[in-house]
Amino acid sequence: MSWFESLILGLVQGLTEFLPISSSAHLRLTAAFAGWHDPGAAFTAITQIGTEAAVLIYFRKDIARIVSAWFRSLTNKAMRSDHDAQMGWLVIVGSIPIGVLGVTFKDQIEGPFRDLRLIATTLIVMGVVLGIADRLAARDETGGKHRAAKERKTLKELNVRDGLIFGFCQALALIPGVSRSGATISGGLLMGYTREAAARYSFLLAIPAVLASGAFELKDAGEGHVSWGPTIFATIIAFVVGYAVIAWFMKFITTKSFMPFVIYRIALGLVLFVLVGTDTLSPHAGESAG
Repeated sequence: MSWFESLILGLVQGLTEFLPISSSAHLRLTAAFAGWHDPGAAFTAITQIGTEAAVLIYFRKDIARIVSAWFRSLTNKAMRSDHDAQMGWLVIVGSIPIGVLGVTFKDQIEGPFRDLRLIATTLIVMGVVLGIADRLAARDETGGKHRAAKERKTLKELNVRDGLIFGFCQALALIPGVSRSGATISGGLLMGYTREAAARYSFLLAIPAVLASGAFELKDAGEGHVSWGPTIFATIIAFVVGYAVIAWFMKFITTKSFMPFVIYRIALGLVLFVLVGTDTLSPHAGESAG
């Protein structure tokens, strides 16, 4: 991998990680469209450490409060009813599904799941799911001609059952094209949470999963055509761009609909199907030398 490739892929990772459009799919597609080798699951996982570092800084006050309360709750029974202490446990519970499934399906994640036809399918299907979830949320928020607006749930109402459902939604993102934020936010909206609550828990939930995945894949960095230097460079670029994107996205979702992302996902998936169907692009583009 050249330094130019790592620059572009780092930009793509930073721009797409927090948007519900799938960063892993865009890294795969960028390489395929440019005629580069597939950067691979290891490169993707490690560069995601950069974007998660942006989450750690952006939510630093929330994270410090949650971690402090969680540790105190281990020895202080009175603290166990504290919302921040409970959030610590809920992040742990919600991280279990992706940890188990990530290890179980490691070979598929690094192989068959990177087929461009599967990515096109997941882009479209999850785009439709996000669209439905967004419409339901909008209907609750605005009400209608014959119904009153319905109050949606906040994170104070998050429980173990919902935390696990969030976790299984996040685990779907092991398949490129699903989108970690897209799946968890969709799940949250379908369960009746506000956009802001679903997005905030989605980002907090991603921290242990992404950091663990990145650390697990460190041993594979530098293998094949991807070397340590470009990988670290791409991770730094992803961090800088990712911080700017997350700040924008958290403001965007408080007043805007997810429909632009829904339309983009469906359009990209259809274009990808056309390109593969007409043999303009191989469904395994770049894999042979990856």
